[in-house]
Amino acid sequence: MTGRVATSCLAFVLLALPTSAAPQVQALGGNIYAYVSDNDQSANSTFLIGPSGILVVDTGLNEVEGTKLLREIRRISGLPVTYVVNTHYHPDHQGGNGVVGPQALVISSPFTRERTAELREQIAKSAADTSTTTPGSAFRFRLANETLEKKLTIYVGDDPVEIVSPGFAHTRGDVYVFFPRQRVVAMGDLYLTNCSPAMDQGSATNWIRSLDEILSLPADRFVPGHFEVGSRQTLQRFREYLADLHAQVQKLHDAGATEEQVRKEIQMAKYSDFRQYPQFEATFGDNAVSMFRQMENKQ
Repeated sequence: MTGRVATSCLAFVLLALPTSAAPQVQALGGNIYAYVSDNDQSANSTFLIGPSGILVVDTGLNEVEGTKLLREIRRISGLPVTYVVNTHYHPDHQGGNGVVGPQALVISSPFTRERTAELREQIAKSAADTSTTTPGSAFRFRLANETLEKKLTIYVGDDPVEIVSPGFAHTRGDVYVFFPRQRVVAMGDLYLTNCSPAMDQGSATNWIRSLDEILSLPADRFVPGHFEVGSRQTLQRFREYLADLHAQVQKLHDAGATEEQVRKEIQMAKYSDFRQYPQFEATFGDNAVSMFRQMENKQ
């Protein structure tokens, strides 16, 4: 994590506060559930209940958000959380690890594990320097006990769970989790429902290819990193948004446009219903500039 991304991420995690609305738990069938966070600054989660334990994908921002997630899990099952999968290194997806799965096997990409160790040190130093920590905002990171390069299949009872690393995309170490029997994919921030994403130091080109790969799976429901559970149609539209924007930026880049010209000249009216978050550099213009820089660096 460098420069602009580091500054945004640290500001995000140190200033994020819980909200007062209630999260939603959506039963997706076959003992799998989507936890849709009530806090836009904290991630959604997916959990599968097996005969002797529970697998959780992403655990929320911090102690407060992890506690909220665990409370909802406990309304359904008292079994131990035996696996935690972190889709990427951003704290809003793993700051609740130590609350939700203090004894669980934690699984991530090697990049996520490495960056988490670095981020944990940065956050501790920034919190000490600024004294902005509020009660309940503590991050409960747990580094991965196991990492994967390409694909790992584990079993929760008789249910296979496929953890896949598609390469550079949102970050340089994303994974998604496919539950074939339940026809569900936990996406992390590879997908946001009707929203422009924040872009890390990944690759928009490979991100689009990764979404094509996921759309080829026999799945019907897609749990995004944030907002409501998606369908094949909403995931396809998110993919089209990235591809449309990338094509426009490529044309402008090839014509010799500057970053500022790219930001101003993209035409995104057909996606006017998409959420945008300027404070997190998650707007059409921010996405366009990120793509432009990737083209400059041949990513």
